[in-house]
Amino acid sequence: MKAKHPSNIVLIGMPGAGKSTIGIILAKQRARDFVDTDVLIQVAEKRSLQEILDAEGYLALRQVEEHILLSLNCTNHVIATGGSAVYSPTAMNHLKANGIAVFLHVEMEELIRRITNFETRGIACNPDQTFAELYQERQLLYERYADLTIDCAGKSLETISTMISNNVFSYSSQCSG
Repeated sequence: MKAKHPSNIVLIGMPGAGKSTIGIILAKQRARDFVDTDVLIQVAEKRSLQEILDAEGYLALRQVEEHILLSLNCTNHVIATGGSAVYSPTAMNHLKANGIAVFLHVEMEELIRRITNFETRGIACNPDQTFAELYQERQLLYERYADLTIDCAGKSLETISTMISNNVFSYSSQCSG
């Protein structure tokens, strides 16, 4: 159930899409607090995402992520989620109850250029899955949960943040009318 006036901006998208960096810029533009859920996971677990993956596997990391997402209870925040947040319908519904989900769409070729540490980045995926397979699988989930999609191709971080800000304001106005 969508809040009448959703106050959070929830950034979703692939690893390397720029959720954390754009989130910080957007939080400054919109005078909001910023939360990076990957950081919350690492602080709660007292280890890196990759250490969780190495010790317990990708499904365990997704379970920890779901727990962290469900524990979030904030307003007027920009929330940068981990790339695998969309695997939990319960967590996504929780985030969207008081937030607008914004999918930062970046083409696979650009992500491959950006991610130089695929093996150590802490990406929650099946070890037998290629990046292309992961990309295809997740695109459907991002599209399912997105209230807004921002095509990030060829745009600066500041331009993307401004586009989100402008589109969220427009989206919020439509929700209240």
